[in-house]
Amino acid sequence: MTIDFTHLIPEFILGSLGLLVLLVDLFIPKKLNHLRNTTAAVITLIGLAIALLWSLYDLRNVKAIIYDQLIFVDHFSLIFKVIFMGTGIAVTLMSIHYVEQKIRHSAEYYALIVFSVLGAVIMASAGELLTAYIGLELLSFSLYVLVGLSRNDKRTPEASTKYILLGAVSSGIFLYGLSILYGTLGTTAFREMDQTLFLLADHPSVIMGFGMLLAGLAFKLAIVPFHIWAPDVYEGAPTPITAHISILAKAATFALVLRFLAEATQASYSSWQLSLAIVAALSMSVGSLVALVQTNIKRLMAYSSITQVGFITMGLASLASTNTTLIDNQNAANAIILHIVGYSFSSLAAFMVITMVETKLAIESIKDYSGLAKRFPFLAMVLTASLLSLAGLPIFSGFITKFYLFTSAATADLIWLVAIAAIASLVSLYYYLGVIRYMYIGEVGSEVTKLSFHKSSLFTLLILFLGIIVVGIYPGPIINAAESATSVLGPFI
Repeated sequence: MTIDFTHLIPEFILGSLGLLVLLVDLFIPKKLNHLRNTTAAVITLIGLAIALLWSLYDLRNVKAIIYDQLIFVDHFSLIFKVIFMGTGIAVTLMSIHYVEQKIRHSAEYYALIVFSVLGAVIMASAGELLTAYIGLELLSFSLYVLVGLSRNDKRTPEASTKYILLGAVSSGIFLYGLSILYGTLGTTAFREMDQTLFLLADHPSVIMGFGMLLAGLAFKLAIVPFHIWAPDVYEGAPTPITAHISILAKAATFALVLRFLAEATQASYSSWQLSLAIVAALSMSVGSLVALVQTNIKRLMAYSSITQVGFITMGLASLASTNTTLIDNQNAANAIILHIVGYSFSSLAAFMVITMVETKLAIESIKDYSGLAKRFPFLAMVLTASLLSLAGLPIFSGFITKFYLFTSAATADLIWLVAIAAIASLVSLYYYLGVIRYMYIGEVGSEVTKLSFHKSSLFTLLILFLGIIVVGIYPGPIINAAESATSVLGPFI
């Protein structure tokens, strides 16, 4: 049988691109640092854009292609490829001026961004656990190194060490769970596992294996109680990489979890509803409450991301209900993808502003954002929109995405969880308004220094801002794309 690899061209492009960017170091001397940085960034952007366009082309023309149960090329994986590559492009644009000031090795930096995107793509496309593990480790190792690349930040060694050590433990837990499941079920392919589970769903080894798999992935998501690394890593990592971790790592892990639960655990998924609901409630509660006392903007965003992960986990709990129809389950899966898209726009916009301000003023304290609206009104407006979107206010993307998540949870009889989510949203609005208050009515010195930024950064910020508004006002295309993605998943969706 002839295998057509043309639909894996985006993966081949990413792998080749990462190696090509590394060659920049060989051909451009270190003394030409600006040229090296610009060349590496431009090559990265061109390569990611080509891979993105190819994925969009496949999205319009490919129904579902399975490579021997190892890799799925379908609407689900292609939607996430677009999200990952779009995130990679945004983070690269975010990094151009930041890297010149604060990163030692620019070519390695951009190459690792590409390899992390490749790892995320493999995770979303995986049809069996070993392939998923390879993607997970490629993503993780790239991020471990990226976190430690800051030049003079004293917090970086602690952040990278903590991330590596805890990440290694979580990977070991995941791999041990994988080995238990393989020993019990005799396969690592999702669809074959599902067929075997009808006979062994309640077997202790199966329960332990699934538990360890999900615990290993929970670390990547920073779900409570596996969140302890997030605040220090978010604070100590280069700010564009903080955005990369916040969006790429979480979106890739949720893509893997969603496909795994849909394809491999139909026989036992409902038994996990209470556990998923509890960790969702804990994540929303802890994330929103601890964020109240944060004074550093990056630590605040860390706890904010924990809260957002709780919202998405609520969607997973809704999927596990035995009281819902197939249409209800698909709506819950659609809501998860929709929220990931909305969260990506909002979080990228927020981190773009944080990066630009840090590059110009070298500040991270929330109080230091006082008077930003007078120094650069556009940045203050975009940060305000992104924070209000994360809080879930109308006209912004966060409102419509949370509406679908809350509706799905209510349909699944998780009213108590919806109540916790609503309270967490109100609490998060309070601390987001604290940041906004400093920007608009905070005290500033007698002399207000106007800030200037490169046009490419402002254009990127404008695109992200429009994304927040468009998804909030007209989510139809994203919902349609989500429906086409979830329609190819397992039979209970």
